[in-house]
Amino acid sequence: MQATVKWVDGVMFVGESGSGHAVVMDGPPDLGGRNMGIRPMEMLLIGVGGCSSFDVVQILQKGRADLVGCVAELTAERVDAVPAVFSKIHVHFVVSGRDLKPAVVERAVKLSAEKYCSAAIMLGSAGVEMTHDFEVIEV
Repeated sequence: MQATVKWVDGVMFVGESGSGHAVVMDGPPDLGGRNMGIRPMEMLLIGVGGCSSFDVVQILQKGRADLVGCVAELTAERVDAVPAVFSKIHVHFVVSGRDLKPAVVERAVKLSAEKYCSAAIMLGSAGVEMTHDFEVIEV
């Protein structure tokens, strides 16, 4: 995996993935930014949600669940020091579909958290308290 991050000006950067996709990162005005893009730590948090969501959806689809939607709502806490690393991340999955069994959704969330989600497992092994829960919505 490869990526490139290029400085634009101030505290704005453009990151480009090895697959050719780009994203703008910028800081708030009080730190010299113009608030023109996502913050790097926000991107890291979104990455955890994307990684976990990918797993949950794949596991449920492989199990032939009648899945309609999956939203990962993430909340995080950071330490009040430099570096301001994450101390806690909670992922709440809102999974919607037809005749979804809560035990099956719970298994998918647990497998992602404990076995498949590289991002969550990496952060957890670095001392971030990782928690997950879910709700099932019948549509």
